[in-house]
Amino acid sequence: MDTASIASSAQERPKWDNKVQYLLTCIGFAVGLGNVWRFPYLCQIYGGGAFLIPYLIALVFEGLPLLYLELAIGQSLRKGSIGVWHSISPLLGGVGVASMIISLLVGLFYNTILAWVLWYFFHSFQEPLPWSVCPINENRTGYVQECVDSTPVNYFWYRQTLNITPDIEESGTLQWWLVVCLASAWSIVYICFIRGIETIGKAVYVTATFPYLVLTIFLVRALTLPGATDGLRYLFTPDWTLLMDPQVWLDAATQIFFSLSLAFGGLIAFSSYNPKKNDCERDTLVVGLINSATSLYASIPIFAILGFKATSNFNSCINSNILDLTNAFDIGETNITMENYESWLTYLNTTDPDKVSSLNLKHCELQNFLDQVNHCSLNHEHHNAAQIHFPHSYIHYLACKPLQNRKLIYMCLTFHNEPLTSEVPYCFTKSFFEPKEPKPSKDYKKVRKKYFYKEPLTEWFFVEPKMFTMYAVLVMVQEKFPESEVKPYSSWVFAICVLLSTVPVLSIPIVAVYRLIRRQTRQQTGSSLPNPYDNQAFSTESFKTL
Repeated sequence: MDTASIASSAQERPKWDNKVQYLLTCIGFAVGLGNVWRFPYLCQIYGGGAFLIPYLIALVFEGLPLLYLELAIGQSLRKGSIGVWHSISPLLGGVGVASMIISLLVGLFYNTILAWVLWYFFHSFQEPLPWSVCPINENRTGYVQECVDSTPVNYFWYRQTLNITPDIEESGTLQWWLVVCLASAWSIVYICFIRGIETIGKAVYVTATFPYLVLTIFLVRALTLPGATDGLRYLFTPDWTLLMDPQVWLDAATQIFFSLSLAFGGLIAFSSYNPKKNDCERDTLVVGLINSATSLYASIPIFAILGFKATSNFNSCINSNILDLTNAFDIGETNITMENYESWLTYLNTTDPDKVSSLNLKHCELQNFLDQVNHCSLNHEHHNAAQIHFPHSYIHYLACKPLQNRKLIYMCLTFHNEPLTSEVPYCFTKSFFEPKEPKPSKDYKKVRKKYFYKEPLTEWFFVEPKMFTMYAVLVMVQEKFPESEVKPYSSWVFAICVLLSTVPVLSIPIVAVYRLIRRQTRQQTGSSLPNPYDNQAFSTESFKTL
């Protein structure tokens, strides 16, 4: 074997064992909290089914083209994100660095959530569930007063899990149980990546399919709960007037970026292990459509549980009023029921309205209770309370555990809106410069001719750049800093959040300016890189002597 073949085999990039491993990896990378947590929340607050219109438009004109772009350049150039963008143009090398920083920050964010998931998973084998009842106080004369004043769910989360401080200015101490869970989470990630795609390809058979099993279990169980149909009706009832709000369209585009995991660089890396003749167009459609279908699939059990929670609160409200009426009017305990409550109330209001008004009965309306729990995707309490009624509740925490930490809410919501600040500039740069870079490399010329020139020109050169311009303007005009409550926070909190949002994209102009300065310096000094094809040892005199 000659030297060239040895070097070629040494630099040969690994490949996936089969196509299923690659697709499962891409689907598992794309599908996550953005599907299970954020999509149902946005779909509900922005008019139910009406939100699907801007969502599908963003998917077709932004999500799928950018997904196709990442899969195509990774597969053809067979490099990671940094190497791909440097091959396209040295000026765009910072785009790859930005994707690496985004992946690092989001990895820290996700592993924190995974640590909470493990903590709840370990405790969910107990009977009764520790968040279903208040603990006994030290004197064993009653329940802990802090839990009584709140709820068992909140007490377990804020006190026994996070042990949060009263104010963000107080850092508190490390909670060793969460440190152990966080170390376990990172250990799991390390084991999955210890031998590259060889171990990733095996792990995705479980990690990419198990969430769908959990969602299916939840779907079957949630649809059997009382009030499930009310929750689904609340989800899919459209409010068309909200489509006039620009924030709806911005959040729809944000959801596409967040859900498809664009701008993280992972999809480019995964596709680089494919053979160059792989059909990446079909892969784009498969990954994109499965990702969006997962969002809809996950919304059904979540809002079925929301309807169950609202119905439970509604029934409790009616039963409380029935008890007051029964005691006040000396009516038999079984005379007033849920079914005839309205007729009894109307009759008593007619016969003795003053006495009824003196009871201060609660106003019970199902729609009001649905509105009260409509932020279920950002509130862990409703999920945990619903899980008390589920058999084998520990299964839930393998899928998702929403976060609600008052000490870290600003940092968490910054990542929650990460695509608004980091991924939009990243994709904005890709949209404008990717198909028409003035001096692309020879490798990229082949890629562009093979994959991009056959696409409709209106998509690459008009629609997508203009839509990203609109999104960039909306980010600056519409987006406000997320707030969990009206309370003044220190300036350093805002500074940290701004840094988390801006640091990833700073590498784009920094690398571009650095390359331009080096180019100008090289031109002024007259130095240039040697031409590998220039045979300086050859001369006509030496040729004549031969």
